[in-house]
Amino acid sequence: MSSPNFEQLASAQKANAEVMTALMRTALNGVERLTALNMAATRDFLNNSMSSTQQMLAAKDANALGKLQSELAQPGMEKMMDYSRSIYDLMADMQKEVTAVIESQYSTFTKNANSAVEKAKSATPVGGDVFAAAMQSMLGASTKAFDQMNSIAKQLSGIAEANLEAAGKATSAAKPTATSAAAKKGAAK
Repeated sequence: MSSPNFEQLASAQKANAEVMTALMRTALNGVERLTALNMAATRDFLNNSMSSTQQMLAAKDANALGKLQSELAQPGMEKMMDYSRSIYDLMADMQKEVTAVIESQYSTFTKNANSAVEKAKSATPVGGDVFAAAMQSMLGASTKAFDQMNSIAKQLSGIAEANLEAAGKATSAAKPTATSAAAKKGAAK
């Protein structure tokens, strides 16, 4: 094995290690943020549950209990939507970070592969052009596939964001309905 090939191999291994380190850091940061989000949500849920239970135990009759349940349901739904939105934002951020690392690595890989094909093309005897053309065609196809995967991932992200926004609007629209239903129920009794 010649010295330049060893240097190229060592350089490639170093680049791969850097990519893996970046991906691991992204994953660990995501886990840390998710854990903090879950701890805050659990703490909030526990505090709200205790407060709600105390309020319901203090209710004097069934009408007051029904009205109180309706009043307590809406903030819970809003908090659930906020939590879902936070989870979505966290996942979207992680996806962007991972995609950036992968795009960077893929770009470097493509440049190195094209350079290697060009070197092989100039250094090979007759017939090497066919191999180089096949390699360039394969690189072009893989680049096209990578671009399509990125496009699909962005479209799916857009769909998920639209669904989350629609769910938020539906929750906001449900608030007046739940409040008016509770008022009617209390007035009927």
